[in-house]
Amino acid sequence: MFFRGKKVLIIGGTGTIGQSLLKKILQEDPQVIRIFSRDEQKQFLMQNQFAGDTRLRFLIGDVRSYDRVESAMEEIDYVFHTAAMKHVSFCEYNPFEAVLTNIIGTYNVIKAALAQKVKRVIFTSTDKAISPTNNYGATKLTAEKLITSAEYSKGSGKTIFASVRFGNVMGSRGSVIPLFKKQILENREMTVTDQRMSRFMMTLDQATTLTIEAMKVAKGGETFILKMPVILLGDLVQVLKEEVANKYAIPQKEIKLKEIGLRPGEKQFEELMTYDESLHAIELPNMFIIPSPFKPLPQYKNGKRAKPGNYQSGDPKPIVIEELRRLILQEELI
Repeated sequence: MFFRGKKVLIIGGTGTIGQSLLKKILQEDPQVIRIFSRDEQKQFLMQNQFAGDTRLRFLIGDVRSYDRVESAMEEIDYVFHTAAMKHVSFCEYNPFEAVLTNIIGTYNVIKAALAQKVKRVIFTSTDKAISPTNNYGATKLTAEKLITSAEYSKGSGKTIFASVRFGNVMGSRGSVIPLFKKQILENREMTVTDQRMSRFMMTLDQATTLTIEAMKVAKGGETFILKMPVILLGDLVQVLKEEVANKYAIPQKEIKLKEIGLRPGEKQFEELMTYDESLHAIELPNMFIIPSPFKPLPQYKNGKRAKPGNYQSGDPKPIVIEELRRLILQEELI
């Protein structure tokens, strides 16, 4: 087992991805897992949830503080960096705060990992980093570039750095699914931006599995991208309206849709890869890998050159509405 007897740090460990990583890694019997975040209430709840597990350590801290990040990495083998400012609108209206967390914070992680001789660091990014139209995407793109270039600028350091690029994770904090459910239950209303909007969407288990797989196979400087299904916002609205109404005995005719249009920085479609990235990408059965531009092209098992193209959510056919319904019910999001 990859993590058996190892020391792991999860930065942003109280978030949705962080908690899911924790549960999977615990199954491989690590020596210790440190949960690092600034959310003391969530740490308190996690402490109670995992009471008695002597492998866990809970550290309050902010990724903006280099000294705190470095001390958290002492004697650590593997680091998952999942902390970020994620809400598009908050990053738009508080742009420098997003810079401090998403860019400066990532630089702190890189610098601390090299100082503490960490073996591997995986950074979680977003499809909004591709051709960004908002500050959130721009800061995550810069953070991706920092991770990739760390492979070039690390000198004699041995740390392996890589990124994973997600679409939307079903049910995660900030996801539209719990928001729609809350709106229906409280106000019998759903505020919808544009029902023609499409998004790449994945389950929490898929996102977690990709992140761990990237940790295990990274050779340095890559970006890993899971092949994700596309959903239409209009289909998601219909499924949630029907299923929430059915579960909570609410007449569907009472639930109103309020169209508000795209918010500042929002896109009609999202992208997984740019055309230029696709020219160098490696395709595996379940993912794409964009290799480091700073080192010779490595070999990956079952890997082949990807077809050139713009991988955007407006191109592939979205999954049918009943498949979307099955995923939502399977993930117990209603």
